[in-house]
Amino acid sequence: MSKKPKGPFIPLNIAVLTVSDTRTRENDTSGDVIQERLTTAGHKVAARAILRDDVEKLREQLRAWVADKSVDAVISTGGTGLTKRDVTPEAFEALFTKTIPGFGELFRWLSYGEIGTSTIESRAFAGVADDTLVFCLPGSTGACRTGMDKIILPQLDATTAPCNLTEMLPRIRHDPAPNK
Repeated sequence: MSKKPKGPFIPLNIAVLTVSDTRTRENDTSGDVIQERLTTAGHKVAARAILRDDVEKLREQLRAWVADKSVDAVISTGGTGLTKRDVTPEAFEALFTKTIPGFGELFRWLSYGEIGTSTIESRAFAGVADDTLVFCLPGSTGACRTGMDKIILPQLDATTAPCNLTEMLPRIRHDPAPNK
C-alpha cells in the first residue's frame, strides 16, 4: 500500500457518543481516548455525550447529529457486546442508508491479534446515516485505541492513499442515487 500523501489534511467535525449505564464524564476513559486521538490528529470534536443503553434515546441522538450538517461523522463507544442491554447496533443500523461491513470485519481481525478469540464477542460496526459517517466501537479503552489508530483515523485522513473516507464525503453527500 502506498504511503505517499495524496493532498492536504482536511479537518472534520466529529461527534463522540459513549453508550453506557455506568460511565460518567469523570470516568469515561474510552470517550477520552477517542476525543484525544481526534484532536491530536487535527479534527474537531463537535459534540460529546454519554447516554444509557436505550434504543430510542440513542436513535434520537444519532438523528440529531445526522440532521446537523456541520457534523461529518459520529464515533460511538459501548453497547456493542452480547448482553441484553447492549443495543447500539439495534439502535443505529435502522438509521443507516449504507453499511460498511469491512469496518467490523477489519476491527475483529485486528483485535484477534490483541485479544484472541474473545474478539467474536464484539459487534463493532460502521455505516452511513444519510450523509454522515458512523463508527461504533466497543466500550473498552483498548478497543477504542485499536479502532481509532488502525482504522478510523487513517480513513478520516485525506492524505491516506490509495483512498480514504474523507475524500468520499463530497460524493456521499451529493451523488444522485442511480435510477432503478
